[in-house]
Amino acid sequence: MASDSLPHLLFYGPPGTGKTSAILAVAKELFGGEMLKSRLLELNASDDRGINVVREKIKKFAQVAVARNPDSLCPPFKIIVLDEADSLTSDAQAALRRVIEKYTKVTRFCLICNYVSKIVDPLISRCMKFRFKPISMPAQLERLKHICGMEGVACPDQALAKLYAVSEGDLRRSITLLQSAVQLYGSQLSLDSVLKVAAVVPDEVIVRVYEAMRGSFQDVEAVVRALVHEAYQADSVLVQVFELLLEQIDISDLQKAKGAEILAECDGELIGGGDEMLILQKALSQMQMALRSNPLP
Repeated sequence: MASDSLPHLLFYGPPGTGKTSAILAVAKELFGGEMLKSRLLELNASDDRGINVVREKIKKFAQVAVARNPDSLCPPFKIIVLDEADSLTSDAQAALRRVIEKYTKVTRFCLICNYVSKIVDPLISRCMKFRFKPISMPAQLERLKHICGMEGVACPDQALAKLYAVSEGDLRRSITLLQSAVQLYGSQLSLDSVLKVAAVVPDEVIVRVYEAMRGSFQDVEAVVRALVHEAYQADSVLVQVFELLLEQIDISDLQKAKGAEILAECDGELIGGGDEMLILQKALSQMQMALRSNPLP
């Protein structure tokens, strides 16, 4: 780096967009490979998120000063990386603010989180904020093609595009899905194999579900039984039905809003451990009633 100065940092944004990789690259550039282990402390706040972690692990590492070596370009400070900092309790964040103030001359902090709104304002004000956006489609496809080339995997562009669509800019997730597909189906992948690994419901099935919602209750009941028989994940069905609903131009915004409310409520019931068949039937039948109400003039 051109300068050895570094402020406290706050990286936030969706998962799989390179936040942790960025600070590790900065640390390696500053300290080099030899001193990296002694100058860098990486903690995951989702595992250790109490105030005792701040008082013991973080404070103990932060208070030890390091000397500047005139023969080395290594800067005279250390870095503490706190991943998933939005999982810290409010008491732990308050204690962390004091540690940052007291040991700022010898230690720099990098807080990494998905939701900056869960970080208290005193911590935010002491850090330079960087927002990480979802990785763009060209960049992600280029990386996936590079991985396929290095690993000798044949994957069509259509399947790679579907990986991007499923991951929504999360490069880590798309690489994990690609790896899972290779382990299950070998090095010759197809769009169908990628869809199965990603638990994506085929478009024609979603269209069939939507047509059932525009029909009778018996149609909804039959399509739900088919979905359960074919072992499609209920949460994936709800998400893709909602995406298809948004694309319809013959449905009013009020009906779409009502549909979103219904699907959100049913998704919460799925997370709570409800029966998939019953919840799917409830969601689709309530959506059917919402689509029949308030028609466009």
